[in-house]
Amino acid sequence: MYQINFQAPVHIHFIGIGGISMSGLAEVLLREGFQVSGSDARESELTRHLVDQGAMIYYGQCADNIKEETDVVVYTAAIHPDNPEYTAAKSAGIPMLSRAELLGQMMRNYKTSIAVSGTHGKTTTTSMLSMVLLEADQDPTISVGGILPAIGGNIRVGQSGTFLTEACEYTNSFLSFYPTVSIILNIEEDHMDFFKDLAEIRDSFHRFAKLLPEDGLLVLNSEIEQPDEITNDIAARVVTYGLDGTEDYTAKEIIYNEKGCASFFLYQRGACLGQVNLNVPGLHNVSNGLATMAAALELGIDFNKAAAGLSMFHGTNRRFQYKGEINGVTIIDDYAHHPTEIAATLKAAANYPHRELWCVFQPHTYTRTRAFLTEFAEVLSKADHIVLADIYAARETDTLGISSQTLQAEIEKLGKTCHYFSTFDDIEKFLLEKCIHGDLLITMGAGDVLKIGENLLSK
Repeated sequence: MYQINFQAPVHIHFIGIGGISMSGLAEVLLREGFQVSGSDARESELTRHLVDQGAMIYYGQCADNIKEETDVVVYTAAIHPDNPEYTAAKSAGIPMLSRAELLGQMMRNYKTSIAVSGTHGKTTTTSMLSMVLLEADQDPTISVGGILPAIGGNIRVGQSGTFLTEACEYTNSFLSFYPTVSIILNIEEDHMDFFKDLAEIRDSFHRFAKLLPEDGLLVLNSEIEQPDEITNDIAARVVTYGLDGTEDYTAKEIIYNEKGCASFFLYQRGACLGQVNLNVPGLHNVSNGLATMAAALELGIDFNKAAAGLSMFHGTNRRFQYKGEINGVTIIDDYAHHPTEIAATLKAAANYPHRELWCVFQPHTYTRTRAFLTEFAEVLSKADHIVLADIYAARETDTLGISSQTLQAEIEKLGKTCHYFSTFDDIEKFLLEKCIHGDLLITMGAGDVLKIGENLLSK
């Protein structure tokens, strides 16, 4: 496999450079002196930013975009072998890397490479740890899967030997990584269009843990079932965190403020280190905060610096993000698209000031909707009012005969009223009529459902 070497920059071409992850990696390489070109379907804020940084970007994909001087071509999972640029690069014998392979090769150029994995919470925990590393003057390079206001986007290029990134299990992409520190937040069923079952997902995480070197570190949530299956035969040191009090790192005396944000006392192997204050809501963020503190302290960061950095984290875009108010109705947007994430978000909302809770949910992909139909119905029924938008297809086409109306029927089986509308415009009209002063409205899903709240606020 081609090895990226920061000491010998070359010309790298990205097929699909406009995605949030690809654009971030391209920016890191630009800052490291590489010549970067790329293509995408359309111009965007991310591509314009890359052009300002010195990238050459083509809109539309064709074989002519692959120049003779191109040394390496990088492509996303969405690119098929019949793509004209992919075909041209193959024909020319140019080395090719997937996005995950490129990220893995880049990690090898850093002394400390931290990979944050798990079915849920990757973006939040990566962002939390980013704030801690920045407060501790570690000057990290950061690649996060969301917009983190503190770094002005999804990427930060530092000058130290520390690199921090998310590590996604989908298509086993994180098995191409070279971490020295790994965090596993949780392991549950998801991405069932790729994985056969939970056992296969657990095996993927086990293989991910085994990537660590002997002097590496695994930070593991003790609530993961049968953790020994994940940690057996790995060479690295294992540190646990959790909420039952027996772990290396645990939280005690958890209390919530008026916005549902927790404070707790952090215990390290039975010794109380001090109080930690969070500025993001929900018990699930206590767990994410524990993972962050465990990793930071094991890396030698002072407790007070770590706690201060964590308290400075006020969330990333699309993670229980306050969008505004209209007619006294508070609008929150959240990326939750898995039953566990929805349950955590709605539980956090219960501690947030409100009269009644409205949840506008946009299911994400047909396979996920089918796989978790019953679970979606059960967790969504916890909201006072449920409104469904059409399924966001993402990478899929409808071959399963499932729709949001299928989910609506499942929710109504539980004796809960559920509203479905085929257009955002109809949803917005309904909400304007029904939501009243003091209500809390959450737009929820991994697609474009956030536009509903934004449209309401613009009226």
